[in-house]
Amino acid sequence: MKIYTKTGDKGTTALFGGTRVPKHHIRIDSYGTVDELNSHLGLIRDQDIDNHYKELLIAIQDRLFTVGAILATDPDKATLKNGKERLNIPKISEGDIERLEHEMDRMNESLPEMTHFVLPGGHQTVSFCHIARCVCRRAERLASALNDLEPFQPESLKYLNRLSDYLFVLARKLSYDLKAEEVKWIPQKES
Repeated sequence: MKIYTKTGDKGTTALFGGTRVPKHHIRIDSYGTVDELNSHLGLIRDQDIDNHYKELLIAIQDRLFTVGAILATDPDKATLKNGKERLNIPKISEGDIERLEHEMDRMNESLPEMTHFVLPGGHQTVSFCHIARCVCRRAERLASALNDLEPFQPESLKYLNRLSDYLFVLARKLSYDLKAEEVKWIPQKES
C-alpha cells in the first residue's frame, strides 16, 4: 500500500464514504486535532509511568481512533434512507465515558484537595499531560462547532469533554507520584 495517493494535491481530501472536502474544512480540522491529541498521548505513554496508566492510555488511544472515524464520516453517507447504517463505524459508549470517570475518582482518592488552580509544569511528564489536555480541549471546541453544523454521535463529544478532565487529574496524580511540586495559581493583587 502506497502512503501517497496524489489525490489531495489540489487541497481536498476524502471523508469516510468518499465525499471530497477542502483540507481546511472544520471536519478535517476536528479529526486532525483528535489525531494530534492521540500523538501526545503516545508521548505520555512513552514516559516512565505506572503500567496501569500506560494500559489505560492505549485504550484511550483506541477510543480516539473511533472518535476520529466518527468525525471523518460524511453523515449523508453513513446511513441509508431507511435509517440503517451503511458504513460499519464503531461508536463511543457510555461505558467508555464511565471508565474515565471511574479512573478520575480512583486517582482523586489519593490526591490532596484542590484549593486553587495549578500552573502547568513541575515535571516533563506532567507538562506533557497538560499539553495533551489543552489539545483535547481544542479538539472538543472544534468538534462542538462541527456538531452545530452536522450533528454526530453525542457520546463522542461527551468523551472528549471527559477526557480533558481525565488528563488534568492524571497530571495532578503524576505530580503526586513523581513528587513534583504542584504550583498553585494565586492571583497577584494590583499594587
